Amino acid sequence: MILLEVEAVRKHFGPEPVLDGVTFNVHTGERIGLVGPNGCGKTTLLRILAGHDDPDGGARRFHSTVHLGFLEQQAKFDPGQTLYDEAKSALAGLIAMQEEALAVSEELSRAADAGEHNRLAARYDHLQHELHSNDAYNLDHKIQRVLDGLGFARNSFDQPVVSLSGGEQNRLLLAKLLLAEPNLMILDEPSNHLDLKATEWLEEFLLDVSAALIVVSHDRYFLDKVTNRTLELFHGTVESYTGNFSAYWMQKAERLLVERRTFEKQKEEIEKTKDFIRRNAYGMKHAQAEDRRKKLDRLETDLVAPPREIAAPPMTFPPASRGGDIVLRAENVSKSFNRPLFDDLSIDIVRGQRWALLGPNGCGKTTLLRCLLGLVQPDKGSISLGQGLAVGYFDQQLTALDDDTAVVDAIRPARKQLVTQQRRDLLARFGITGDTALQNVSSLSGGERCRAALARLAAEDTNFLILDEPTNHLDIWARDALEHALNNFDGTVMLVSHDRYFLNQVADHILAFEPDKLRVVEGNYDEYQLQINRNPEEAPAKQKQNVKTGPKSGKTTQKSEKAERKSDKSSKKPSKKPAKKRRFPFRKVTDLEDEIFIRETLVQEFQKELAQPETLRNGEKVRELTAKLTEEQEALKTLYEHWNESTELNW
Repeated sequence: MILLEVEAVRKHFGPEPVLDGVTFNVHTGERIGLVGPNGCGKTTLLRILAGHDDPDGGARRFHSTVHLGFLEQQAKFDPGQTLYDEAKSALAGLIAMQEEALAVSEELSRAADAGEHNRLAARYDHLQHELHSNDAYNLDHKIQRVLDGLGFARNSFDQPVVSLSGGEQNRLLLAKLLLAEPNLMILDEPSNHLDLKATEWLEEFLLDVSAALIVVSHDRYFLDKVTNRTLELFHGTVESYTGNFSAYWMQKAERLLVERRTFEKQKEEIEKTKDFIRRNAYGMKHAQAEDRRKKLDRLETDLVAPPREIAAPPMTFPPASRGGDIVLRAENVSKSFNRPLFDDLSIDIVRGQRWALLGPNGCGKTTLLRCLLGLVQPDKGSISLGQGLAVGYFDQQLTALDDDTAVVDAIRPARKQLVTQQRRDLLARFGITGDTALQNVSSLSGGERCRAALARLAAEDTNFLILDEPTNHLDIWARDALEHALNNFDGTVMLVSHDRYFLNQVADHILAFEPDKLRVVEGNYDEYQLQINRNPEEAPAKQKQNVKTGPKSGKTTQKSEKAERKSDKSSKKPSKKPAKKRRFPFRKVTDLEDEIFIRETLVQEFQKELAQPETLRNGEKVRELTAKLTEEQEALKTLYEHWNESTELNW
């Protein structure tokens, strides 16, 4: 059944259209991820679908059974309400039905007339059926379940809504929408302001409900888990793809291959035709030239559209200078703010490693980074940095950029001379070009400000990057570019992020903040999940944990290791064979197979093109294609080795 029809929707904010003929349908059971670069009009489209804004043209039509729920990014509440009361207001319809059922039952008990009695009895039965089908006799449990899942503490239920932070108010909006149980949900960045635990709860909640869904999110892991169809909004129109984000990413690459080839072939044909006309317009082949001119008119009338390619900024960090093998050593470090954040932490970070801190909001990740940087003093323990280090710090508040300074000047490094053109070239590598580079920092959007802060880091020639939530405000394509930049960076990285997809691509070590302990995992987020799932019976450790990794072994030890060794000796159990060390970062086998397929397709395309007679007559093109072919074949060789390792070690 079609729940929503969207037909040729248009919207202008100036001379260029933001939406220019958006058309698609939403069917029962579809969970649609709406993706596109920042500023392409995703929120505008959602507001039009929800009826909050009117389109300049086109139409949207809902099925008569649709109960629509729309999650906005701006919260408005009655100042007299508590958190719990505001959440309960989403169930006002069921509460009113409960009150009506009670009133009808009282009237029924007093009804003397048989006809009136039958009418009231029928109404009462209908109300009872509706209340039972909506589980209306467990409303308090439903409210508590949703508020608990979204990370609200029980002692905050009586807190006035006006005293909540902006992030808490947005979570309350999400709670109200989930409690209202619409059969068509429109969600704009629902995982914003949620920590990892709450995001995972939301994923499971959305998978359990039968509602259709349209969701905008930059969280690729969330999109993979929740959606089964993807709409790409770009240049004012949408294209539909089957499957979740990863399926879209693969299909997009395949479509681009075809689009580029078709576009290039048409360009070549047009150029050949023009050349023939120029050479033969007045010669013996004049008639043929006229025929070619007519053919050219037809070609130029039915031009193939350029490839629908969303370009990512080509982010890069400069080569890192070589420092010592031990980049950072922390010994017995502890810190508390009203409560313990981390206790007796010992860790070595080795040159070239990429560490990620993982844990719920408020667990102490940013505090630990600031302790390592010397910006906050630990309560006890010592922290030392290695020799020859140049540390670059990305603060999630982006305080390194002066609001009243032009962007091109705000990224000027302190210890290095860069002329204006060099700084503009650097900003262009991070997607900030033209007049935007000359504006004050205060006029930048969140995504632009984030990319400017990354450009400032690149200007400082660091060899140890410490990044606190670097993906905030970045769209999917910018996140992908940052992943490639960090993976190609030959220095050391330590970062905090809730983006699980990003952690899978970048991290080779995880330091996870868990209840009453810290856990170190050699691998990425998926490896961390595998380790947890392999030990579901493992209770949170009551003792504090001393984490120590060395430059050679990469192993972890706990304070109880002596006792464990004694236990091992007494039991006389044979020791386990040491785990084979990885050559490559942890990646899913399916992800590797997807990339292998794309690169094998490229190799076939290059080989076919090299076999064309017109290509062989063009020496420069032969050299260019041969270089690309060699590059892809080398990449495939490495991918095959990575695949072999992953099929052996991923378990």
